Amino acid sequence: MNNNICQVFFVGAGPGDPELITVKGQKCIQQADLVLYAGSLVPRELINYARKDAKVLDSSGMNLEETHLAIVKTVRAGGMAVRVHTGDPSLYGAIKEQMFLLDRDGISYQIIPGVTVAFAAAAAAKLSFTLPGKNQSLVFTRLEGRTPVPEKENIRDFARHQTSMAIYLSTANPQGVVNELIAGGYPEKTPAVIAYRVGWPDELIIRTDLGSIPNSIQKADIHKQAVFLILPDQDDDPIFSKLYNKNFTHGYRK
Repeated sequence: MNNNICQVFFVGAGPGDPELITVKGQKCIQQADLVLYAGSLVPRELINYARKDAKVLDSSGMNLEETHLAIVKTVRAGGMAVRVHTGDPSLYGAIKEQMFLLDRDGISYQIIPGVTVAFAAAAAAKLSFTLPGKNQSLVFTRLEGRTPVPEKENIRDFARHQTSMAIYLSTANPQGVVNELIAGGYPEKTPAVIAYRVGWPDELIIRTDLGSIPNSIQKADIHKQAVFLILPDQDDDPIFSKLYNKNFTHGYRK
C-alpha cells in the first residue's frame, strides 16, 4: 500500500463481526491519521486498531460537508484518512457524493471492499442464493421509505422474476414488503430468512416464510438493522451442480 499515491481509503467493515474485515482494510485503519466511522453501525473493536495518536471521529452526528472537511484537513497536512463503512461501501454506502467532492478537490482515493450483510446472513443461515437448474440470480433492493425508489425498480416488478432477493433497509414496513412480493407473484409460503444484526453479539437468524415475516418481526421485537432474504426453491429436493459430477468434464478434469 503506497500512501504517497493515495491518502484516502473507503474501507468496508463488514456487517458487525470485527473479524469480517479484509486484511487490507485492517491495515488501512492501523496506518490512518484520521479514522471516520459510523458509531451506530461499525463495531468499536475495529476502531481499536487505530493508532493511539490518530484522530478518531464518529460520523453519526456529522453531515457530508463536515466529514469532507475533516478528510481535506488531514490530506492537506500530509496525512492519511480512512472512511470506515458498514458492510460493503458500494451498496447503500452513500459513497458517490463523497467521491464527487474528493474528485472536485483533486484528492485521490481507493475503495476496499467489505462483506455485505446479505452474504453474512446467508452464511449464518447456511444457505445458497443460487441453486443449480433452478435459481441463478440474486436481486438486491429495498422498499421505498424516506429515500425514494425509482418506479422502474419497485419490488413488485423484481418479484416477477421469481429469483432470490435480499431486501435491505425495509424493516420499518415488513407488511409493505410482503404485499409487494406477493403482488409480484411469490407464494405466501416462499421460504424466507430474517437476519437481524448479523455478526453482532445479539445476532438473530429467523427462518420463516414470506407471509409470516410481519408476525415474526413483531414477535422478535425487531425495528431496524434487519435484512430479508427471499428464497424460492430453497426447500425443494436439491439438484446437484455439474461442476463436481464425475461424468462432467472440463479443462482441469477429464
